[in-house]
Amino acid sequence: MQWEDQAAVSVRGVVRRFGKKTALGGVDLEVRPGEIHALLGPNGAGKTTLTRIICGLVDPEVGTVHRSGTVGLVPSGDRTLYLRISGRENLIFFGRLNGLRTRAAKRRADDLLDAVGLAEAAKIPVGRYSHGMQKRLSVARALLTNPSLLLVDEATHDLDPAGAVQVRRLVEELAERGTAVLWTTQRVEEIRGFAHNVSFLLGGTVCFVGTVAELIARAPSQRYAVSIRNGNPAHAPDAARLQLALGIAASISAGPDGPGHFLLEPAPSHAFGSAIVRLAEAGFVVTACRQETAEIESAFLALTAEVAA
Repeated sequence: MQWEDQAAVSVRGVVRRFGKKTALGGVDLEVRPGEIHALLGPNGAGKTTLTRIICGLVDPEVGTVHRSGTVGLVPSGDRTLYLRISGRENLIFFGRLNGLRTRAAKRRADDLLDAVGLAEAAKIPVGRYSHGMQKRLSVARALLTNPSLLLVDEATHDLDPAGAVQVRRLVEELAERGTAVLWTTQRVEEIRGFAHNVSFLLGGTVCFVGTVAELIARAPSQRYAVSIRNGNPAHAPDAARLQLALGIAASISAGPDGPGHFLLEPAPSHAFGSAIVRLAEAGFVVTACRQETAEIESAFLALTAEVAA
């Protein structure tokens, strides 16, 4: 059997309660080698609990978790590193805990520090690292044993854009070599072009599983805030004239920012570009435009609202 056909982790019917609160209510999840699987959901959805169960830090009350190979974890919280010793010493220590010989642990630590952009800070005590640097060091620690399954819990939450891109690129390279990745995040837009599949967790229950494109398809029609003018000040654009120009391509209404500002919502069967073309053909010019809600964020909110209803 090819490795692509075998799940790196398979979760079936997992239930976990904390007192009277049900954190997970019968969760199924599967991640295959080479797959980056995004786990989305708002605060309190059960994402961190599920991650801890998969890596063995928390036991499920009901259900099963089957893993193949080694597991690396990038936890969401701080205080998982030794602050008084250097980043390099931290990695060597954790490498030795994971069975690496001293020389191999040192070599692996140096390679990973370079990979996450911390080579120049290798000898600095971790207590002097910024939060973002500590997060990158946590990523390096998770990779010490070349895990076949990498669990990443909010890895880029407090990283600057450059640091976040660096971490995602490193994870993509691992996935290309066959590592299975469960990527937990609330930064919904970062999964576009990055994750292969998505599970949406809400209230301890998986309410969506599919590709990123399938998630985007769950979003309602998109709305844009636009500024519009024409060449004749005596006939300043209003919603009625613009709607007449648009025909059935979109609906348009007065925006909250005063004259010349409108809210444009393309019909499901038309793209935003076709609406702009129709306006241009009628002599109107769009001078500014912004999308009010990103597609994935809109789908995120729509799914949350569906379950709440």
